[in-house]
Amino acid sequence: MNNIEPEEIIEQVLTLAQAQGATAAEADVNTGRGLSVVVRMGEVETVEHQRDRGLGITVYAGQCKGSASTTDFSPDALAETVRAACTIAGNSSEDRYAGLLDPRYLATSIPDLDLHHPWDITPERAIELARQCEDAARASDNRIVNSEGASLGTYAGRHAYGNSNGFIGGWAWSSHSMDCSLIATGKDGRMQSDNWYTRSRDYRDLDDFSAVGREAARRTVARLKSRRLSTRRVPVIFEAPAATGLFGAFIGAVSGGPQYRKASFLLNQQGAQVFPDFMQISERPHIPKGIGSAPFDNEGMATRDRNLITDGILQGYVLSAYSARKLGLEPTGNAGGVHNLLVQPGTEDLPGLLRAMGQGLLITDMIGFGVNQVTGDYSRGAAGFWVENGEIQYPVEEITVAGKLAEMYKHISMTGKDVDKRGNIHTGSVLIEGMTVAGE
Repeated sequence: MNNIEPEEIIEQVLTLAQAQGATAAEADVNTGRGLSVVVRMGEVETVEHQRDRGLGITVYAGQCKGSASTTDFSPDALAETVRAACTIAGNSSEDRYAGLLDPRYLATSIPDLDLHHPWDITPERAIELARQCEDAARASDNRIVNSEGASLGTYAGRHAYGNSNGFIGGWAWSSHSMDCSLIATGKDGRMQSDNWYTRSRDYRDLDDFSAVGREAARRTVARLKSRRLSTRRVPVIFEAPAATGLFGAFIGAVSGGPQYRKASFLLNQQGAQVFPDFMQISERPHIPKGIGSAPFDNEGMATRDRNLITDGILQGYVLSAYSARKLGLEPTGNAGGVHNLLVQPGTEDLPGLLRAMGQGLLITDMIGFGVNQVTGDYSRGAAGFWVENGEIQYPVEEITVAGKLAEMYKHISMTGKDVDKRGNIHTGSVLIEGMTVAGE
């Protein structure tokens, strides 16, 4: 059983489900292995090897549903897992919206998106590279007095999904990263911490590790002598890595679950002006090597390019088969979420946005999760820099930025071309005309 392919496991459990009387079934299998090392102050803190595998199966008895999972792929364990799912289905209430994706939406081909680039690296070499990253950081400024470590991670696996409508497919993938977190101390004895990282599907596309360390050091030292601000209402720039959270909240609000539960601050807004008319937001699931790329979603539906925001207007929701049925709409290939959300960049880099803002707050770090998806109330701790005459004046900390997300979106005045592509949401920095900054 150790070398059996995930697709074969899926075939077995679907056959077992049918034999136990399930009217329909679906299953997914994930397998993978990885290595992670952490070096702190030049010394090895951890070396971890990961080897993972898991099966999840959902069965339907009519429109009653049951699910179970296991990490044991032995024949007895698979049979027991299917029995457990069937037992749960037999004791569940009917849900007229439950069921598999309609077969007409299933992917008929699986494009190669170039997602699999395993890194055959030894622990010794991984330690050497992590040490190189941290050494470059510590050597770049004598105010870097401590470190939370440099960590290298590499992982490669395979994802497969199948259902009783005749669909079975999967793909191999990999992910690699280097992260460096540092602590600096100023002449006043106060400490600050910050970090930087690089991440990619292909280890050969990672940023230079010494450069990652130096950038982590630059960002950490820049936060020394941070001040608090008095409470005020000012323009705010979210630096690109911080801006991803704004658009993550947007996706949450236009996802099917909050829409059919009527628990979204963007309820029933399809066709409405949600952003300024210069903004375009799209989903591009087939970007080669993309962190969010996928040939099909968690229900086997083929992914496709789509425009979510055109000229500021919401074109549609982010739907699974279930949420689409609840809303009386078509599924969109988003069971499991979006795949590479692209916010169209503007023409200015971050210094250009600072000049356009003139005076205001540049946010580089967000703290906490103060977002209410029902009301759109936004209130989060932040740190960054106070800006005057288009130039950074001094770092700030222990502040809170607050607003209403629906209004914040409408008052975006510029997006930057400094796009952060390290995650599933690609956006540059974002300038919002006015937000409340609470401080002293």
